[in-house]
Amino acid sequence: MTRMTPLLDRNEQFARTYVPVPLGPPTAQVIVVTCLDHRVDPAITLGLQLGEAPVIRNAGGRITQAAIDDIVYLAFLAEQLFGGQLTDDRLFEVAVVHHTQCGTSFLADPGFRHQAAEATGLAEPALEAAAVAAPHTTVKTDVERLLTAPNLSPKVSVSGHVYDIDTGRVTTVLDAQFPHGSPATSQA
Repeated sequence: MTRMTPLLDRNEQFARTYVPVPLGPPTAQVIVVTCLDHRVDPAITLGLQLGEAPVIRNAGGRITQAAIDDIVYLAFLAEQLFGGQLTDDRLFEVAVVHHTQCGTSFLADPGFRHQAAEATGLAEPALEAAAVAAPHTTVKTDVERLLTAPNLSPKVSVSGHVYDIDTGRVTTVLDAQFPHGSPATSQA
C-alpha cells in the first residue's frame, strides 16, 4: 500500500458514475490560472465541474512565460476547433487567481530566498519575482503581464482575483480586460 492507495480507491468510486465529457469549448469559457497550493483547489473554491474550465497551476499562480505559452496555445486551439461555435467574437477569459498566505511569500525574505536559490539552483531574481507576499498587488502585475504579451489573442480577456484562505472568498481585483489595442476591448 502506498500513499496513493486511498486516492485510487476514491477514483474507483468516481469512475463508477463517470460520464465522459466530449471535446468542446469549456462551458464556462474561462481558464483559471492559480497556485498549486493544496488549500487552493478551483474545482472546490469556484465549484468547477469537468468540462467547464481548464486550470493552469504553478507556484503562486504567477503568469510565467510557460503559463503565457499555454494560454496562447489554448487560444489557438479554441479558435481552430470551436471558433464557429462561439456566440460572439471572444474566445475565453483568463482568470488569474492569487491567494493570501501563499508559500511563495517566504521568497520575499532575502535570507530565505538565498537558501532557496542554493537548494534549488534557481536564480535569486527569478525567485524574488515569483513571490506572492501581497496578492492584491501581484495579481495586478500578472494581469498586466498577460495583457501585454505580444502573442495573446485579442479575443482573450484577462481578469484578476484574490482567494482569501481565512474566509474562502474570491474577490475581484480587476474586471476582465482585453489586450491593449484589441478590437474586442469594447465588448468586455
